[in-house]
Amino acid sequence: MITLPDIGQPFEGGFYGGQIVSHGGAKRLAVVWAPKADGETEGMWLPEYQLVPGTNCWHSMDNTRAMAAAGSPIAAWALDREIGGHRDWCIPARDVLELGYRHLKPTGYKTYGGFRDGDNPSSVPVGYPYAEALPVQTSVEAFREGSPQAFDEAWYWSSTQYSENYAWGQLSYYGYQLDDDKKFEGRVRLVRLIHLNP
Repeated sequence: MITLPDIGQPFEGGFYGGQIVSHGGAKRLAVVWAPKADGETEGMWLPEYQLVPGTNCWHSMDNTRAMAAAGSPIAAWALDREIGGHRDWCIPARDVLELGYRHLKPTGYKTYGGFRDGDNPSSVPVGYPYAEALPVQTSVEAFREGSPQAFDEAWYWSSTQYSENYAWGQLSYYGYQLDDDKKFEGRVRLVRLIHLNP
């Protein structure tokens, strides 16, 4: 049995970031955010428009491998990283990336409460759409604005495709979730997913 720390505390080579379920709820996984200095970069989702088969909203590693096979430099970078003695880092799927904002929002800005932003059927517990006052700025000092692990005030890519030309991402400072042009330069923060059940 794995003992889980509080959100934002050191865990398994990075920092604990909540839980998701995948494969129809059959698998329960702990999210581990990479240390910023070693596990964050910037780049395009893909340099050329194409459909990438097999990406979904919850399986970060499968998505990252599919991106790399399609020629994504940021995905190839992710799969080549060794951080904290681990080599299974990947780009977070849409529902995993959402937990980064929900649990570790760096700023005190009002949250964008648009249509279904924050809706997360994969999270544990299930996440419901944001409101202006929720989520609030994280209480984890290392992840607050200006601190060493804080998400930048920027657009972060997920590994979830939307269409041939677009993929999902999220603005880290006020939560807006949207599909954007795959050739857009966005941030990437890597994760590991730790199985919590057999």
